Amino acid sequence: MSVTAETWTEVPQLSRPIYGWAMHDGFIVAKRHLLQIPRVPELLFFSLVQPVIFVLLFAFVFGGAIPVPGGGNYREYLIPGVFGQTVAFAAAGTTVGLSEDMHKGIVDRFRSLPMASSGVLIGRSLADLARSVLVLVVLTITGLLVGWSIDTNVAEAAAGYGILLLFAFAMIWIGAWVGLHMPSPEVANTAGLAWLFPVTFLSNAFVPLAGMPGWLQTIAEWNPISSVVLAARVLFGNPTGIPGESPPMQHPIPFAIGWSLLLLVIFVPLAVRKYRRTTSK
Repeated sequence: MSVTAETWTEVPQLSRPIYGWAMHDGFIVAKRHLLQIPRVPELLFFSLVQPVIFVLLFAFVFGGAIPVPGGGNYREYLIPGVFGQTVAFAAAGTTVGLSEDMHKGIVDRFRSLPMASSGVLIGRSLADLARSVLVLVVLTITGLLVGWSIDTNVAEAAAGYGILLLFAFAMIWIGAWVGLHMPSPEVANTAGLAWLFPVTFLSNAFVPLAGMPGWLQTIAEWNPISSVVLAARVLFGNPTGIPGESPPMQHPIPFAIGWSLLLLVIFVPLAVRKYRRTTSK
């Protein structure tokens, strides 16, 4: 039996999306991760509990014992610091989530599909960034309830949130790179937080830098989190304490943006390369 030209059906070819297959596939993967929120609301709930607890503890338990150099309400000084810590901790969620996908066969299913390999990481990063937006909304409401306020205009406040989310995106890619090196989700759960606690607390997030020893103060001033937090305080019109004489403290906004872009330039290629090497075995 021969196949005639009349019985041949041409398979339609999809046109390339204007923003590229990697982003197209990334959006689909991000949608898959976001659909887990209503199905497993505990994932979002517990990511909200920790920063809210930090706000309540430092505002009501430690707040009265921590003066702000140069004057100012400690609660207004505190909230941008909690914002900075929270967006930094987004890296931990990415580390654990990506490690679980790698070891539970989800990534193997993605490999069997005709999709861009970088779309998996792009989707994970976009979904975790969306979660960071939700967490910041809840923290903003919590901060307003405990006495925090934004004392600048809408444009400056939006710029403050933009810097926080840009830094969150950079930290998410660091978390992805770390997660790809983890041998199991259990190890990732520990390793994802082990380096974040010292990095976030060795900054101006919760206490003014003026009270630190000189050598430690220098390290904290050049900590990217310190620049991000100070930039948020400036753009929100909150107390800044005595920032210091180092360039990151004198020019926090450009340094906050620069640190975030530098981390993205370094860790996006590293994470994509590690993912391709891992999945090609």
